[in-house]
Amino acid sequence: MSYWALNAIFLAVVVVVAVVGIVRALRVGHDPVHPDARRRAQGRTTHRTTGRTLGAFGIALALLLVLTAVFDNVMIGIGLVGYDPDLISGAFIGIAPLEDFAYAIAAAVLLPSLWLLLERRPRS
Repeated sequence: MSYWALNAIFLAVVVVVAVVGIVRALRVGHDPVHPDARRRAQGRTTHRTTGRTLGAFGIALALLLVLTAVFDNVMIGIGLVGYDPDLISGAFIGIAPLEDFAYAIAAAVLLPSLWLLLERRPRS
């Protein structure tokens, strides 16, 4: 099994968790992109919240990808981790195979998704 095939399985699970988290949040009346949905319903729409939410996600993802690039290159460079050349795509960032970055993307999507799933419902 190639590393991309393993990533596909792992990322499919992450996508399922993300979709379930978003659906659950919308069903309980919490808009994951617009936390101020109550104000929106009263006619005071704001797009700044969407921008802030997506901006925070983008910053977190960028930081995770940079840290992954740095530390994966160090770990591979000192021989702590190795990859079977027959199972990687051949695309690299430094000496780290591109496949390694799927885990950073999965973490950036999975953590907020779990936050939505595990959020307590308001008491009626």
